[in-house]
This record gives sequence, structure tokens and C-alpha cells, in this order.
Amino acid sequence: MPSPTRIVILGGGFAGVYTALHLQRIWRRDPAVQITLISRDNFFLMTPLLFEAGSGILEPRHAVNPIRPMFDSVRFIEADIESIDIEKKLIHVRLEGDQPDQIEYDHMVLALGGITNTALVPGSEHALTFKTLGDAIFLRNHSIQRFERADAQSDSAKKKAALTFVIIGAGFVGVELVGELTEFLSRVARLYPHVDESDLRFELIEAGPRIAAEFDDDLADYAAKILKKRGVRIRTNTRVDRIESQKVYFPDGEMVETETVIIATGVIPSPLVSALSVEKSRKGAIVVEPTLRVKNHPEIWALGDCASIPGPEGKPYPPLAQHAIREARCLANNLTAAIRGWPLKPFVYHMKGSLAALGHYKGVGRVYKFRIKGFFAWWVWRSYYLFQMPRWERRLRVMIDWTVAFFFKNDVVQLDLSRGEHAPQKSK
Repeated sequence: MPSPTRIVILGGGFAGVYTALHLQRIWRRDPAVQITLISRDNFFLMTPLLFEAGSGILEPRHAVNPIRPMFDSVRFIEADIESIDIEKKLIHVRLEGDQPDQIEYDHMVLALGGITNTALVPGSEHALTFKTLGDAIFLRNHSIQRFERADAQSDSAKKKAALTFVIIGAGFVGVELVGELTEFLSRVARLYPHVDESDLRFELIEAGPRIAAEFDDDLADYAAKILKKRGVRIRTNTRVDRIESQKVYFPDGEMVETETVIIATGVIPSPLVSALSVEKSRKGAIVVEPTLRVKNHPEIWALGDCASIPGPEGKPYPPLAQHAIREARCLANNLTAAIRGWPLKPFVYHMKGSLAALGHYKGVGRVYKFRIKGFFAWWVWRSYYLFQMPRWERRLRVMIDWTVAFFFKNDVVQLDLSRGEHAPQKSK
């Protein structure tokens, strides 16, 4: 029998997991095709729920979905991807225990996602990022520890710095993050006798003319109004000069002392992408044809945050989850058509809308041509992303967490991320 066609998908985010799901549906138990999914994590993260996982509304495990139960005819490999050899069609990976290995492919799907763009602000190494589940848990622990310090602090300047939270970047991530932080931290403050809610200071800094540039003006203004009511100081048309340890500097010489700086300055493609000898956009994303095939490399496909996909007018699609989910279906169909010798179809998608949660049961968004605000927008946001979560078992867990959160306050338990004390000891 002829050897099976080997399809290897790199990345376990929206783009990679949904591509694997669609390919599994098409080629289920067909020996002519072998599908492999490689990711460094053995779970799929529902990134829109990351904010609630960090604030304690959701159990962190419930914001993720284990990958293996999602597939019955896709091989999954948990490994770090170290390099890709396009000429030899080899993917070099490192398995658990630092064991190197290499995976061969006939078709490769690049769904490597992106990382926070730390190149825009000098000194970003002193700031926190908010991109992974580990980031969310670390920010939660860090924030609670600021309250512990402030509650016992006698120096007023140090106490003020501990309770000052600076978010740089006011796109979707920055706006939703500061919205959740105002809700979570104001509730936590009530548990500390020497900390008052009025001691909390939030700074949201945006280099552009307004926050939430993805929204229409009236929706962005509504979001700004809600955040200002909660005490958030919004600075637009403001550039951060540099970040130093516990200090944020502005071009006019102003300095803000803070123990918490979070950067949400957009996303750039994975570093693995920059090492590939393929055509890239100005922002470093892989340039693909409308069919999601990489130019001049018919055996390579790309989608999601790491790809620049032209729309009908030539303008690239934005790197959003709702686009990645639809791109995955198109890519799976086109890859199947390429194997069978059928014509390929371009990816065409018109946004159904955009939504953002602002905490405190408030939200803002647009669904088709309808603008929605307040509680209704928040409810639509939750409902939409609940049903984007794969598997009903996980959806039920999320719904239970949301129900419990209505009746109980946020706790101040810090989740221990240290493994040092539990590591095996060498015998003397």
C-alpha cells in the first residue's frame, strides 16, 4: 500500500486545534492520511476566559480543554518546537526530558500563534504580560501579594506604589484586563483592614487617540466612561518613554511609581516564524495566498496570528479568534482538496461583530449592525464564548463556576507555582 500523506499541525491554539478537528472530521480513520498535532501544552486555552480565570471567577483548569480527549484519529505530541527545515521537510522538536526528535511531513500547517510585542516600550522586561494561563495565575498571585504588603506597610509612598496598577496598551486585551482588575481588586481590598478601595490606583495608557480602537467611537466612549467611573485614569495620545524597576517614565519627565506594570501592546508572530525563509509582511507574519497556502511553498499552510491573510480587498484579516476558527475550516477543506487534486477556494469572512467584557456585569460590543452595551452585552459575551468552548463537559464546569461566583466573594488564595520544595532530592 502507498505511504499515507503526513499532515503535521504546529500549535495548539484556536487555529491549530480547530484545523485538526476539521481534518479529523474529513479523514476520520482513513489510512490514506496521517494527522499529527504538536503543541508544547497538552491543553487548549480559551483565551477570552483568561481574565476570569485570573480573577478567580473561573477555576483555572476550567478555562482550558485537554487536547487528547478531543481527538480519536489525530496523533498528539506534547513537545517544544525548536526549528523547521523547509528544504528537508523536517520539524525538530524536544520532548519531555530534553529528548530531541524530528518529525517528517508532506503538508505542514503553521498555527504557531503569537507573543506579546515587547519591542515597542524600552524596559518591557520589567513588566508582566497577559497571554498564557501561567500569566493569569502569576498576575493573580502578584496582585494579592501587593495587598499583603500594603496592609502591613507603614511607609505611605511604598503602600501607594504597591496599590498602583499600570496597564500599557488599551486595545481589547488592555481594556478587558483593567475592567476585570477593577472588579477583582476592589473586592479583595475589603478583606484587608488597612487597605481602602480608594487607595487603589489604575492607570490605562494608550498611544493612540482613544481606547478600544477596534470599536466605533460611541462604543469606545462608553467603555471609557465605565472605566473612569471606577477610578481608572485613562491617558490617550500618551507614549511611555521607558519602564524601569517599579517605575514608569513618560516623555515629559513624569514618573509613576508602581510595583505592577502590565503590557498589552499587541501581538507579533512566534519567534519560530522569523527563522523561516518565506515571504513575510511588515509585521513579520507569513504572507499566504487567499487559499491559506504559503506563497511558493505549496506544501506549507499558515493561519491565525502568525499569518497575513489577504481579504477580498487585499487588506489582511485581523488576528482574532473568530477569524482563526473560520480560517481553520477553510484550510482543512483546501488541504483536502489539494490532496485530492480539486480546486482550492479563497478564505472570505465578514465579521459578525466584536465584544468586550468590562467586569461588574458590564460589556460593550457590536453584533452585526447592532450596538449593545451594559449587562446585555456582557451576557452575550459570556454566551458566545461559552459555546465556543469544545466539549459539553467543559461548558458545564464553566457554567457551574459562573453560578457559584454570583453567591460567593472572590477569595485571596495564592496558587503555589513553585515546585522546588517538592523536587526529588539526591541521595547523599
